[in-house]
Amino acid sequence: MSLHVVVLMGGWSAEREVSLMSGTGVADALERKGYRVTRIDMGRDVALRLAEAQPDLVFNALHGTPGEDGTVQGMLDLMGLNYTHSGLATSVIAIDKQLTKQALVPHGIRMPGGHVVASKSLYVSDPLPRPYVLKPVNEGSSVGVAIVTQGGNYGDPIGRDVAGPWQHFDELLAEPYIRGRELTVAVLGNRALGVTELRPKSGFYDFDAKYTDGMTDHICPANIPADIAEAMMEMALKAHRVLGCKGASRADFRWDDEQGVAGIYLLEVNTQPGMTPLSLVPEQAKHNGITYEDLVEMIVKEAL
Repeated sequence: MSLHVVVLMGGWSAEREVSLMSGTGVADALERKGYRVTRIDMGRDVALRLAEAQPDLVFNALHGTPGEDGTVQGMLDLMGLNYTHSGLATSVIAIDKQLTKQALVPHGIRMPGGHVVASKSLYVSDPLPRPYVLKPVNEGSSVGVAIVTQGGNYGDPIGRDVAGPWQHFDELLAEPYIRGRELTVAVLGNRALGVTELRPKSGFYDFDAKYTDGMTDHICPANIPADIAEAMMEMALKAHRVLGCKGASRADFRWDDEQGVAGIYLLEVNTQPGMTPLSLVPEQAKHNGITYEDLVEMIVKEAL
């Protein structure tokens, strides 16, 4: 009898549409592999629908809250259901960029400095010397990221009526801006798969650049020195282990290429990386000779 997998997708986060794409891709791949698949677009009745489905495993294809922050993980734990990707404690820490720093920096993983600020304080003065970055403490996919530069359009100080994340979040994480290049490393199980450089064709690697076909060039493998690639992959694998990640994770980096290894900064660890056609984990897996279907099945088998 074939294994019954529920693919949990959608939900109500800012990343709903991306999750639906990830979930559809995963469900199709599992069906091609011969699994019995039930697709659930998560609503408030999710526990009832899972109880009715009685799956052998839940493939968590949710992105953002509440699927990536420990909420769904806690529910699945209470229901006694096996599920893919990271567990409750790991998810709670990794979704929170400040908690992630507190967990990783003591282990020698270099991350940007900075601190959490009340959004309304930005209308009075800058929390850091410009240029600096403002981002929500617990959103993924570059949702709500703003780069505040000396001659930017936000004003000095930031104008109260100017569009930006300060209008949507009570608190934001302020970090020094790291010049240089945007890179990412996928980790699958106990192995870092490689380094991809992301070159947005305009602006920076924000939500639209991530999920709009043709807006960002992916250079896989990245054209960087071997020692830099090795250091990044080691850092990503170490972060995966320290946080206790399961299945696939993805570590995002900035690299100041004028500083060599000392210019590598880990920005965040994604415990529910995208599985869309444009996503980085499937792309790095493919470069390693792992098909999309095999990647999905590997994540399922580790969860079991």
